[in-house]
Amino acid sequence: MKKIILLSAAALAIAGCKPPQLGKASIDKVLKAMTLEEKVHFVIGTGMAGMDDGASATVGATQKIVPGAAGTTYPIERLGIPSIVLADGPAGLRIDPIREGDENTYYCTHFPIGTLLASTWNQELVESVGKAMGEEVHEYGADVYLAPALNIHRNPLNGRNFEYYSEDPVVAGKTAAAYVRGVQSNDVGTSIKHFAYNNQETNRTGNNAIISPRAQREIYLKGFEITVKESAPWTVMSSYNKINGTYTSQSRDLITTVLRDEWGFKGLVMTDWYGGDDGAAQMAAGNDMLQPGTQLQYDQIMAALNAGTLSEEELDVCVRRCLELVARSPKAKKYAYSNKPDLTAHAAVTRQSALEGMVLLENKGVLPLKDVKNVAVFGCTSFDFIAGGTGSGNVNRAYTVSLLDGLKNAGFNVDERMKDACLQHIADEAAAFKAGLPDDGLSAFYPVPRPTELIPAPKDLAAMAHANDVAIITFGRNSGEFFDRTSADFALSAQERKLLVNVANAFHAVRKKVVVVLNIGGVIETASWKNIPDAILLAWQAGQEGGNSVTDILTGAKSPSGKLPMTFPVNLMDAGSSANFPIDATNEVYFLNKREDVGQKDVDVTKYEEGIYVGYRWFDKQNLKVSYPFGYGLSYTTFEYSAPAVANDGTTVTAKVTVKNTGSVAGKEAVQLYVSAPAGTLDKPVKELKAYAKTKELAPGESQELTLTFPTSELASFDEAASAWKVDAGTYTFLFGASSRDIRCTATADADAAETPTHTVLLMQ
Repeated sequence: MKKIILLSAAALAIAGCKPPQLGKASIDKVLKAMTLEEKVHFVIGTGMAGMDDGASATVGATQKIVPGAAGTTYPIERLGIPSIVLADGPAGLRIDPIREGDENTYYCTHFPIGTLLASTWNQELVESVGKAMGEEVHEYGADVYLAPALNIHRNPLNGRNFEYYSEDPVVAGKTAAAYVRGVQSNDVGTSIKHFAYNNQETNRTGNNAIISPRAQREIYLKGFEITVKESAPWTVMSSYNKINGTYTSQSRDLITTVLRDEWGFKGLVMTDWYGGDDGAAQMAAGNDMLQPGTQLQYDQIMAALNAGTLSEEELDVCVRRCLELVARSPKAKKYAYSNKPDLTAHAAVTRQSALEGMVLLENKGVLPLKDVKNVAVFGCTSFDFIAGGTGSGNVNRAYTVSLLDGLKNAGFNVDERMKDACLQHIADEAAAFKAGLPDDGLSAFYPVPRPTELIPAPKDLAAMAHANDVAIITFGRNSGEFFDRTSADFALSAQERKLLVNVANAFHAVRKKVVVVLNIGGVIETASWKNIPDAILLAWQAGQEGGNSVTDILTGAKSPSGKLPMTFPVNLMDAGSSANFPIDATNEVYFLNKREDVGQKDVDVTKYEEGIYVGYRWFDKQNLKVSYPFGYGLSYTTFEYSAPAVANDGTTVTAKVTVKNTGSVAGKEAVQLYVSAPAGTLDKPVKELKAYAKTKELAPGESQELTLTFPTSELASFDEAASAWKVDAGTYTFLFGASSRDIRCTATADADAAETPTHTVLLMQ
């Protein structure tokens, strides 16, 4: 068969007949004209420069169209099939900023991390950020942006939480859908990731997640379902891990039955880089493209075709989807990209967007800063602000505004006597860390731990307290893929705690205030120390304009309106997942050569024994105290909720509430709609988020009626025995909250019993 096809192609060339060209001829004709070898090459990427796949040489070759991009697709010149470019995200485009022999620069904008975007609770704002990101993707010549990432914050220590959005699937899904709509408005694609269950970095390429069908459906898949249905991403990226014994990229139940047959996804599925272990099984599952591409994968697919365990018809399904993706790309349309996106405008976007995602955790009347001119700053991170995480989520930007810079830009006199010592200390400790890393091609991606803090001598500290009006201490945490965080990273170190206590004692002794800024990518312990400072601002990792954005909040240029998309527990072990998470396990990177499954608890096999009780669902069910609840965030003003009303017409639940600004400054309020279900056939959470909305900026005394809607079918829970979504009949209570534990008013509505069967797969244990 192969020889006949090849001879036919050769004969056409000799006869002077040009084969069909993608974009001019139908995809059917192009597919029919492809040789078997071309088809197999086409579903495999062109390799990754500088990486040894541990098995064989990489497949194919293509020019470096966009240096620093993550991958490219296989070109077939005779059929007019170009190579398209896949580039990393999600906090901004990741490409090389400089190019050999080229005096131009190719910097990109570092936008806020995913967790901060989710903390805005503002879908319109997230969409605008996505639109700015997408313009850079388009103008720098990339075709598919490998973002957003929306896995669930199952545990505070997941090393990649900074890229993800929330412990709640509604927040994750709605945020990701807005992001996708924004990016794709530029005629470029996205790749939502990591599908699915990528909730830890320890042994991420081999970990077997054992998850019940109900927890999968209600928690870990729901956000992806929302995103697929509300934004139609061009592609989905399968994750590294296994689900109940099968690699996700090799699970037909997941990739075809659930994603395509149930949810109606029409796009392409690609692997994460070097994901899975059997190219033929990935094709059979419907995982259409293998990235970055290896010779081993080519050999596996060819061997399966020759053995009859994979049919050419099955392969053609994947080839067709790859052709459809390439055909809609800017490359296929011959878009003349400029290499000159509007970086100045995008810097303004990132500065403004960060404001809405910063969360005011504590405030004893010190913020916003008034009648303050002289500011003392402490903490090494004040001078070396963290824009975002490392790894594929890093962005090569032109600059990062530190807190020191932001304060000076706003006109403050900043006591920076700690600056030189801190910057040298940071450089020394970073160099020592990097010197101990293996030369494995991956160490450049590793998150460098923040340095131990420098503490001024008592005499110097007393002098600083007398000379300044207020103290600001910044505590930082680096984020990055490959490693989960440790329990030590979760808590303040002894040096950090000593710095906080010493500064607070010195400034409080002369009746001066102390503000803590948290420049972090994930949850840390706060319960034991949050009463020491006079205010705590959770700034997250706010992108390249971070120092300016923090200062805008501190000065009151904007009232904070961010709210937590996750719970801050009192203790790490209070989280339901902590009993089954690799806390302080030896973090080893099994990236190219996968670790054999030796059955080590939480490393090779992780049992999600908490089921659906993730985040606030767990803390509510167990009636546990928390440091800060899900949805929490203070403002410089106050809000009153009134006139709650809910109606259910059997198709859509429509809820309304009026929000009034009862304070003295303008501000925005994020309203959360929770539902408590009547007693039914299944155990249910105390309450679950079903919708949310944010007001416009309300002037003092101004009111706004918000309308929140969601499908009535979202009242359902997943019944494993029936493999169906079931709505129990009865009266449902709708809770309008400023957080999960600050319910302002309620309303009720009835629902009839309903059942929606799913395909009987699954994903079973």
